[in-house]
Amino acid sequence: MKTVLLCMGLFLLQNACTEPQEPKTPKHISKDYTLVWSDDFDGTSIDFDKWSYRDSGKTREFGVVTEENVYLDGKGNLVIEVNKSDSTYQIGQIGTQNTYLTKYGYFECRAKMNKELGPHVAFWLQSPFIHDGGNNPQEKGTEIDIFEYHTNSGTNIVYHNLHWGGYGEDHRSTGVEVEIEGVDEGFHTFGLEWTEDEYIFFVDGKETWRTTEAVSHIAEYMILSAELTGWGGNFSESDFPDKVIFDYVRVYKKDANK
Repeated sequence: MKTVLLCMGLFLLQNACTEPQEPKTPKHISKDYTLVWSDDFDGTSIDFDKWSYRDSGKTREFGVVTEENVYLDGKGNLVIEVNKSDSTYQIGQIGTQNTYLTKYGYFECRAKMNKELGPHVAFWLQSPFIHDGGNNPQEKGTEIDIFEYHTNSGTNIVYHNLHWGGYGEDHRSTGVEVEIEGVDEGFHTFGLEWTEDEYIFFVDGKETWRTTEAVSHIAEYMILSAELTGWGGNFSESDFPDKVIFDYVRVYKKDANK
């Protein structure tokens, strides 16, 4: 009997660790901030008052960006696929570069990770001036990777990264990798609190990284993407299509007028 109970306990514990998470916004955000922008991806077509396709038709690293790879599934989710057509790999991304730029606040998405080796999926903020270069992120902005995920380093690793100074000789970067048990199963919540002084990153409502490095002081836009950058590993033998699924994206402010 003790053996049976022990096995049942281990089974329940294992399931608790891997059970898909309900949306988890940090308590202080729910208390002190106001929701100012959101998309729950309802319906069957992308809301182009909120989003625009990004880099359509361009080759980025090992994939060609196609609009067909980004769509709503009719079940309240946005899907971004990575697939292969003949010998061409196709990727997708959308952003708010034409519709919504802002600075400071709390940015959150809920997403379900991809499965195959190769794709590199992310929710990130980008500066419209980052390509100007120079080590002045306060004025030119910072690429803020709220979460990045791929299976090349293990299925329970999430990355938070910052890039600034452009992508040439002035490029600078810093970041961390965080182990989140069960992040490869079900939906999980990823957030960033961005203030004038620091960035604070969250996964499933728990703080995972805090830094005062390269804090942008300019308005930036959001991006959802699935790409083949090489960082995600050798994708030549993976089964495609592979996909990342987004349940929602939300932005909160302490002062809703800013």
